[in-house]
Amino acid sequence: MLRALNSTLRFPRPWRPLETRGCSSNPGAAGREIQVCALAGPDRGIAEILMNRPSTRNALGNVFVSQEALAQLREDQQVRVLIFRSGVKGVFCAGADLKEREQMSETEVGVFVQRLRGLMTEIAAFPAPTIAAVDGFALGGGLELALACDLRVAASSAVMGLIETTRGLLPGAGGTQRLPRCLGVALAKELIFTGRRLSGAQAQALGLVNHAVAQNEEGNAAYHRARALAQEILPQAPIAVRLSKVAIDRGIEVDIASGMAIEGICYAQNIPTRDRLEGMAAFREKRLPRFVGE
Repeated sequence: MLRALNSTLRFPRPWRPLETRGCSSNPGAAGREIQVCALAGPDRGIAEILMNRPSTRNALGNVFVSQEALAQLREDQQVRVLIFRSGVKGVFCAGADLKEREQMSETEVGVFVQRLRGLMTEIAAFPAPTIAAVDGFALGGGLELALACDLRVAASSAVMGLIETTRGLLPGAGGTQRLPRCLGVALAKELIFTGRRLSGAQAQALGLVNHAVAQNEEGNAAYHRARALAQEILPQAPIAVRLSKVAIDRGIEVDIASGMAIEGICYAQNIPTRDRLEGMAAFREKRLPRFVGE
């Protein structure tokens, strides 16, 4: 297993970076349900995926479940943090598009849920840190999307929950696996069995989100807090950050001895980097380091 892991810890060659542009919060912007944006200036290195499907409250449907945006960003070494946000006020993602689902055959439902589960797996495996900015409802698949991210920031008034059992369903896009890893088995069972909805403030108290902030008039307070969090990550050595993510994500799934071996593999990958030498030089010269991701 460790040999296989070692072979996977290879960073792709630098890819043509995204055109630098901002995401528009206008729900009808450019008619796109998904916008992929790269920020400029002091936010250079932050990318955003903006969900923009107001007619269905960003519900996850066939058109909406696409891995193309992630594939575009995955190979871009300029991306140091990825934020998932909504362009629809009052909602992050309302979960599955049940109206669309109702028209599917049993076979089609199975295929769709498998695609949705694959999307969440791709989000969880994204090499750079990911942050979900939950400024409104995040129910069912919407919360599963947030759970697939590394970090979650919510408005205190946001509403979230794995409510599938109230619809005759069960979480099918990773919720039964990621929620207990986040909160512990007993609490995750209670929340899934009851289909309970939590406010952003309650979610923070339980440890489901990293930060909860009071909502503002524009309805994007969680996004602004997520962006501030991303700005804290930006100056850090990007290869070390990515390898730390691998060590944590892979290590948490195994016994601690195997986890220590995984950490050692990741550490060894970082030793020959220019950024490690730059960090030591900056410390010696009493200046801020300038990490370049090499």
